[in-house]
Amino acid sequence: MTRPLLPALAAVAAFALPANALDLESMTDAERQAFRAEIRNYLLENPEVIMEAVAVLEQRETAAQAESDGEMIQDHAEAIFNDGYSWVGGNPEGDVTLVEFMDYRCGYCRRAAPDVDDLVEFDGNIRFVIKEFPILGEQSMLSSRFAIATLQLEGDEAYKAAHDALITFAGDIDETSLTRIGETLGLDTDAILARMDSPEVTEVIAENHQLAKSLGISGTPSFVMGDQMLRGYVPREGMEEIVAEIRSDS
Repeated sequence: MTRPLLPALAAVAAFALPANALDLESMTDAERQAFRAEIRNYLLENPEVIMEAVAVLEQRETAAQAESDGEMIQDHAEAIFNDGYSWVGGNPEGDVTLVEFMDYRCGYCRRAAPDVDDLVEFDGNIRFVIKEFPILGEQSMLSSRFAIATLQLEGDEAYKAAHDALITFAGDIDETSLTRIGETLGLDTDAILARMDSPEVTEVIAENHQLAKSLGISGTPSFVMGDQMLRGYVPREGMEEIVAEIRSDS
């Protein structure tokens, strides 16, 4: 953008202003009108300059957002990566941690699920953390409460089985469907249902919502990888590139 704009501004200054410095505040009305006319004519003759300026602005905004995200992640690293209550899968000793804020009723979360599972399994060195973040209504909340209660009562393996069932479930979520899911998986469904409204489950959801607010996360899926925040669905290939970038920088 700089190269085409500089000669244009010089031409405008030479045409519209006296020999002294370009001073917008000291322009007469006639000089200001001439200045604006020259700028307009230049942009009409060179519209690509506008696109170049927009691209530069977007690059600056992206860089500023990335810097802000990195600072927020650093400030909340313990809560993001090691909260002590979220499910941890993949390789617990992996060199890269992938954290997902998800909602079971979110279409893009459902789309992302097989990509994330394939990435974690294929790579073999990724630590995967799921943050239950129900934001899409009562059925989302019921699903997350069921999943969290399952984790607290029956452990990691049972949680992952319940998570996979919920993320692919096509019907409405209510006590009847949750009972059917639990029974199909061989879970102690009565105990899980009884725990769903407990303070222990409620606290996990509240903590995740507070953390998401602190990180500026308002939609699902949202991911944290290294010092990067990924807001929205990212295909497996994109995640693989980010993983490789994180490893090359470490």
